[in-house]
Amino acid sequence: MKDERLDHLLAEDLRIIQSPSVFAFSLDTVLLAKFVYVPIQKGNLLDLCTGNGVIPLLLSKRTKGTITGVEIQERIHSMAERSIQYNGLEDRIKIIQGDIKDMPKQLGFGKFDVVTCNPPYFPTPNRDEINENEHLAIARHEIFCTLEDVIRVSSQLVKQGGKVAFVHRPGRMLDILTLMRKYRIEPKRLQLVYPKVGNEANTLLIEGIKDGNPDLKILPPLIVYNEANEYTKELQTILYGEQ
Repeated sequence: MKDERLDHLLAEDLRIIQSPSVFAFSLDTVLLAKFVYVPIQKGNLLDLCTGNGVIPLLLSKRTKGTITGVEIQERIHSMAERSIQYNGLEDRIKIIQGDIKDMPKQLGFGKFDVVTCNPPYFPTPNRDEINENEHLAIARHEIFCTLEDVIRVSSQLVKQGGKVAFVHRPGRMLDILTLMRKYRIEPKRLQLVYPKVGNEANTLLIEGIKDGNPDLKILPPLIVYNEANEYTKELQTILYGEQ
């Protein structure tokens, strides 16, 4: 389609369809795919607000389990579906077009070992402040789902003892922790991501267990760029593996 491109996905032998005017994945999404625990040999995994399918694609390299992605926007769902087909992963990855709030009834309660989500970060602004690009506005703002919707639905979909992981902004940390406990997802691992040493954190990674025991581990900070504005060695290892 117009303005779409086929990009390499990190160091993996995968390709992904992107579009600057519709959807292109962010570092946040990649970090979530690398952060979350996944069962290696089998399992049933679900990615909500999947966008162009980057998390399912990356997870397919970490697990032999089956992976489902859910995306509400028809155009972006099409991009994800075509990326899955291009990589020959139709037998392992399924992309559903739909509203995440409908998924517990559609997919079943407590059916997934792992649920991930990179949700819209920002409350919906006034109409005159919202992005004129509908695709970008929906991806960034809580137009179709709020943070509470995301956490409630994730809890409904994950199995007892299953893992749920989110990426978000640190400014919503208290909201996230409060809502996770409200919906019986016990926070277990938390990591803050900093653009550079000395900067404020701009990304939060968090993972919880459905009805888990209280014991939150704060992981070492992750720094994205060094003084030369290049990816730090730690980030390069996360993104591309040992070089």
